[in-house]
Amino acid sequence: MHGRPRKAPKPEDEAASAAKAQKLRALQTQFFSYHHNKIYTKEAVELSAKLLDINPESYTAWNYRKLAVEHCLSQPDSDADSAKFILDHELRVVESALRQNFKSYGAWHHRKWVISKGHSSIDNELRLLDKFQKADSRNFHAWNYRRFVAESMNRSEQDELKYTEDMIYTNFSNYSAWHNRSVLLSTLLEKKAEGFLSKEKVLPEEYEFIHQAIFTDPDDQSGWFYHLWLLDQTVKADSPLLISSWPAHGSDVQLVDRCHNNSAFSPFTTLHSDSGSFPIVLYFNQPVEGVSSSTVTVESGFNKSEDLVWEPVSVSNSQAAKVWVTHLKFPTSELHFPVEVSVGHSKGITSARGSQYSFSSVFSFKVHVQPIKKDSSQGSVAESFLWGEENFKVYGIQSEESIPILSFDQLSIRNDPEPTVSDWRAEALSKEIECFRELLSLMDCKIGKLTLARLLMAYDAMSFSCANKLSHSEVLELYSDLMKLDPSHYQYYKDEHNLVVLKQVTSSRESLLKHCFQYTNSVPLTIYSPICLRLNNLSLSRMGAFEELLWVQMLDLSHNELQSIEGLEAMQLLSCLSLRNNKLRSFTALDPLRKLKSLRVLDISYNHIGEHFIDTTRYLCASPLSHSVGSEWNKDETVIGDVALINYWDAFLIFKELNLKQLDILGNAIADEKFKSVLVKIMPALKRLDGELLG
Repeated sequence: MHGRPRKAPKPEDEAASAAKAQKLRALQTQFFSYHHNKIYTKEAVELSAKLLDINPESYTAWNYRKLAVEHCLSQPDSDADSAKFILDHELRVVESALRQNFKSYGAWHHRKWVISKGHSSIDNELRLLDKFQKADSRNFHAWNYRRFVAESMNRSEQDELKYTEDMIYTNFSNYSAWHNRSVLLSTLLEKKAEGFLSKEKVLPEEYEFIHQAIFTDPDDQSGWFYHLWLLDQTVKADSPLLISSWPAHGSDVQLVDRCHNNSAFSPFTTLHSDSGSFPIVLYFNQPVEGVSSSTVTVESGFNKSEDLVWEPVSVSNSQAAKVWVTHLKFPTSELHFPVEVSVGHSKGITSARGSQYSFSSVFSFKVHVQPIKKDSSQGSVAESFLWGEENFKVYGIQSEESIPILSFDQLSIRNDPEPTVSDWRAEALSKEIECFRELLSLMDCKIGKLTLARLLMAYDAMSFSCANKLSHSEVLELYSDLMKLDPSHYQYYKDEHNLVVLKQVTSSRESLLKHCFQYTNSVPLTIYSPICLRLNNLSLSRMGAFEELLWVQMLDLSHNELQSIEGLEAMQLLSCLSLRNNKLRSFTALDPLRKLKSLRVLDISYNHIGEHFIDTTRYLCASPLSHSVGSEWNKDETVIGDVALINYWDAFLIFKELNLKQLDILGNAIADEKFKSVLVKIMPALKRLDGELLG
């Protein structure tokens, strides 16, 4: 059993074990002979039963018995009575094996297989389960089998729910009973069974029920896991929601053929475009599919909505994604025009679980085309972009500039659900917050602190009104305490702490402006906005809050602790990115960059790329075939010029997708002259590498 120290075996125990092993080997030798020769005589079948009595985990023996049963049932003289006799005997063999080890996977699977044949009475199964569950009420094998039996008997979920309640009252620490309760409630709520029509009535009652377990024994984890499931059910949207977009609703987008310091233009909504188009980005609260011209209408007066192609932004090449993008072409003859985007006006957008997008979301913005003649005195294509502190100045908190921070309430939503739907959720979370604040005032409980932090962030996410927003400082303090109290889970708490920091930064215009800096040097043609969001030196180990950062074109994440940039693919406008001085270990960690088609300047210097030959966090072996990236591997591309790419396939798969003008990679183990020559061949458009102008 778990947590019990092993004792040194006594001499008599060792002798008994050796005798048992010798007997087992003799049985196995004879058994395999029968099995390989497909001998299904009574003697052979009985021998397999003896083997299973000693070792119930012998999968081969269970499979042999299945073959033997099928053989007997296929005989010409077989009838219903003989079939019932054979299968009832199998049930007795299984029961005997389970008495030896009632956690035997093979035995439980074999019993399910026998019952599925339909010749045996199922009435005895619940009685047998009661015996085993009294011996070990937390045996998940028995609970799994119970669900199978209940379904086979057409036993109601309500009756099974009452059974779990009785088992929980017998032992609050019964994790399997709590889990079974969550499975049953999910089914009842999905069916909208009588008494379970809505979460609004059911979940508050379940919160009261779980409080009895948690407050009785706060150190037991079973109740806490069930509480976490309840929290997920409370905050989880019943259907997908559009929570952010670029351009923002009500914004004025300036399209120019290059950026400059003319004060007439907003640096936050100015976008360089020399392709005659600009992106429209949709950000949903969960991965969805079905975004197309038939489910999203774009009215611009000159573009036909059906001509637009929507693409999922997913590093795994899935057709379901949180982020979707299309590119809207604009005429150079028209300098000003409005655009209205309607999402979900017809059915077709669905979540991975099959839930339909049930709202009609509308946002609109204005576009101003500002053709500007290129002035060579303001920079050249080959001019270097410098990330040093001296090249930036604070944009200015006093600025009246409107920053397009998006949230769900800023979208114009038609057919919005009744306010009471969200009110009960907020009320339930508020009660839970007070409850766990009270618990923590009485005792110091790690999982209580974690639960309170999760509750606070869930409540914050549901409080659309700024007046109801909670301070993030309490959550940050909770995670800081947890990092000290529970060092074994330090990295998890740190990641969560980082996400709260990012939520705090993006929670208001004032807090975000503190991190907005203006690039003071002459702006190269590769740069589309002089405003840089600087999130450097924040000890970030994880990125988040991407739904609030869709407008960012220049991002400084240097001097952090990032090992991954998962989610960064959402930032479709990103043109300049610094990941300098982080903890990136491989090029595969940069996978999201492949989806950033506007990226022109990249700094990944002073990371740990090349120190480990195999990226153990993503691959089992150093092969492109072991990840979705490998599906794009073209064997004909193994050589470029005279350079073999077999040793640089991961870098090739990342950089071949990019149109970089400037790259800094020094300070990484892989950054030798040979590798740099490979990069130059992979990216012929590259102008500067590690600060040096390429010929």
